[in-house]
Amino acid sequence: MRQVYVLGAGAHPWGKFPDFDQVSLARSAIAEALNDAGLTWRDVEGLVAASSRFEGGMGWGLHGNEILQNTSEAGIACINVGGACAAGGIAFTTAHALVASGQYDCVIAAGAERMPKGFIARPPGGMDAVNDDDYVRWKALGATNPAYWAMEARRRQHDHGTSAETFAKASVLMHANATGNKRARYRKSCTVEEVLASPEVADPLHLLEICAVSDGAAAVVLGSEQFARRMGERALRVAGCAAATGSFGDPAVRIPAVSASPRAGASHTSEVVNAAERAMRMADLEHKDIDLLEIADNSVWQVLHWPEMLGFVEAGEADYMLQTGEFGIDGKLPINPSGGFLSFGEATTAQALLQICELAWQLRGEADGHQVENARIAMSAVLGLGANGASVILQK
Repeated sequence: MRQVYVLGAGAHPWGKFPDFDQVSLARSAIAEALNDAGLTWRDVEGLVAASSRFEGGMGWGLHGNEILQNTSEAGIACINVGGACAAGGIAFTTAHALVASGQYDCVIAAGAERMPKGFIARPPGGMDAVNDDDYVRWKALGATNPAYWAMEARRRQHDHGTSAETFAKASVLMHANATGNKRARYRKSCTVEEVLASPEVADPLHLLEICAVSDGAAAVVLGSEQFARRMGERALRVAGCAAATGSFGDPAVRIPAVSASPRAGASHTSEVVNAAERAMRMADLEHKDIDLLEIADNSVWQVLHWPEMLGFVEAGEADYMLQTGEFGIDGKLPINPSGGFLSFGEATTAQALLQICELAWQLRGEADGHQVENARIAMSAVLGLGANGASVILQK
């Protein structure tokens, strides 16, 4: 296996863009990534695209071929991958494999999404029948995503005594991080009082404690050492990357179920834990080596739980770490210096690639307004519907 490098990163700002279609957003992100790498489409040998769930274009829910038909008809390889909200991470690991194997020297991983308004809808194509589990969940139970995050948040309150104020402080931190991030959708700081005064969505979570849905696009250019030598120190080594699925006995309440079959010793949100552990083994690194984390904070619960489940802090310790500033940009373990999903809103299949872009900008010292000083190793972790997980580690 050859060493692989991140050569360029690009992202369209997150928000709602009714006048731009998905391909336009993707083209914008890819153009920025290629410009960042000092390359053109003539240098590219492959494109791996994270499939869109909500705007499929050609009828199959994939958009990589549309991007190429609108941009660069040069006969290059095109692979479309799924994985729901983890699709961007899976696209990255696929592109990495294409370069590491020696098949290609320069491959783009890209994702773009335009989200429908409101809570994420049930997957299209299901039958509206009372014996359809998905129908029962969405139409009868009304259990949209925040209900699942709320169940886990209530469990944390039971297990660790997490207070409403501590959950609110996680939101305050994420929004404070985003005030200096030009690509974030929500860049206004907030107070604990403002968070708790926002409408309650699902007890105990308030509106400012869950992520919105957004439009967005991100792209990363990966290349071999041959390309990395041209860039010098700006090329970042992919120390580790992995995709994974869940393990039997996982106690997490996974969409669309409303129960779990826990087994002693099984990891919570095991699809993400499995991916992160594999990425760390590949990188031959320990937790203490990681300078910052970009995680999927769909709600404030994830801000507290994920550092624990990934092994960076002991169970129940995250509350203290948050309250003492250790998860802040200047803290011992910066969590989402970008502002995370809470400040961007989730553009599902593009989100994991945005995380990787943020890792690259941090390690290059280009994260204006939210820079972690002297960061040399950075890690991402993302979760997708269907027990999909992905994790990437970049090293300066």
